Amino acid sequence: MTPISFDNSYGRLSERFYSRIKTNYVSRPQLIRFNQELAADLGIDAEWLTSKKGIGMLSGNLMPSGSDPLASVYAGHQFGHYVPRLGDGRTMLVGEVMTEQCERYDVQLKGSGPTPYSRGGDGRSPLGPVLREYIVSEAMHELDIPTTRALGAVLTGDKVMREKELPGAILTRVARSHIRVGTHQYFAAYGDLESLANLSEYVIDRHYPEVKDSDEHVLSMLESVIAKQADLIASWQLVGFVHGVMNTDNMLLSGETIDYGPCAFIDGYNEHAVYSSIDRGGRYAYRNQPGVCHWNLGCLAQSLLPILVKGKEGASEDLEDTLNLFPDLYLKFYINRARPKFGFVSKEKDDLSLVEDWFKILGDEKDDFTLAFRRLSDISGNDDAADNVADLFEFSAEYQNWISRWEDRCSREDISLKERQTLMYSVNPIYIPRNHIVERVIDSATENDDYGPFNDFVDVLSSPYTYRSEFVNYARPPKDEEIVTKTFCGT
Repeated sequence: MTPISFDNSYGRLSERFYSRIKTNYVSRPQLIRFNQELAADLGIDAEWLTSKKGIGMLSGNLMPSGSDPLASVYAGHQFGHYVPRLGDGRTMLVGEVMTEQCERYDVQLKGSGPTPYSRGGDGRSPLGPVLREYIVSEAMHELDIPTTRALGAVLTGDKVMREKELPGAILTRVARSHIRVGTHQYFAAYGDLESLANLSEYVIDRHYPEVKDSDEHVLSMLESVIAKQADLIASWQLVGFVHGVMNTDNMLLSGETIDYGPCAFIDGYNEHAVYSSIDRGGRYAYRNQPGVCHWNLGCLAQSLLPILVKGKEGASEDLEDTLNLFPDLYLKFYINRARPKFGFVSKEKDDLSLVEDWFKILGDEKDDFTLAFRRLSDISGNDDAADNVADLFEFSAEYQNWISRWEDRCSREDISLKERQTLMYSVNPIYIPRNHIVERVIDSATENDDYGPFNDFVDVLSSPYTYRSEFVNYARPPKDEEIVTKTFCGT
């Protein structure tokens, strides 16, 4: 196995898409953690990755042969306000790797220093946001939610000044690509139709080759992106994930979750939950995420209009019709993902109403999102030993009528109690990145230079569906004094 082998397709596009950059040296790089499983999947030699040369790459000090460091340019709507030129202000694409299955992935450093798009910033990251992204992105992967992933995290040995002096760190992030809605917006806004068309062809070749032979392949690409995003947001909603910064520059055309800055998981259920310290108006509240996604996709459709209009009548109507597919697609993905959480393998027309009534009670009672679903999984079987969260959660009297309706619905399923419970346990996690634990392990590393709690937490989250009594404290909801109400970006 060679240390790492690159094949850099994005760097073969016009330099209008990016700026090639020089790496920024850090003083004392030190490995915090690396992802051995992901390294193996990417065909990267783990022994090399943890060597001086590998850590040199993870820190940005030493670029391997074949790498092509660059920072991408893009635009974006940030909290609804259009910014015409953003770009990778603190990230650097090292290169792309191909797996044995011929799947292409970006390898990118986050917090690696200033670029031409830093807009006066230092391009660095404090330790806390690096650890947060490592924890949450890997947890999302284990929850089977499309996401960027963490290949490694290193300390830089240098300080970063934010509200106070903090240890600096770099995350190595892996994604199927980092092409955003904002990437298309950038070229559309400047009227660069050649680059806009080339970008669309590149996205099709890389992510949606099945539509390439379509007469309306750009429109077909948009439809594919809409479907991926509808499914992605449905998966967020059903684990109580609040992204926090759903700007158009944070929506990838690959359909992966990106940017784990002010994100959080809901504890006591509240459909209006907002955690981001900069989301003062609640634009990106939990309940708004499907609608915001639809709005962002509208921005993508608008940016594609110039290359569809060329030589074609009715292009705007075609775009509108395609964009209007989102609500029904989202609802389809949502209910299809919800059914197994409630133990259903068949479809009935009243399923959505039953699901909505569950969430109504959950909100009225302000009950813990994750434990409520897990407790429902417990009572779906007849094995008392399976009551693995009985000491953490019990249904109140308000649920009894709903549970009777649910049991009646379950009685019409052609599966055994054991099969139902196994199904529900497989999709209802007991361990999630609870906000108070995330904060605690970050504080331990930042304040005390103790990474044991961080590593333990990542290990627990690698098996989110398997109850283990020795890890029960990771499943406990926060005490009143532990509740996290605000999360921060780290820029």
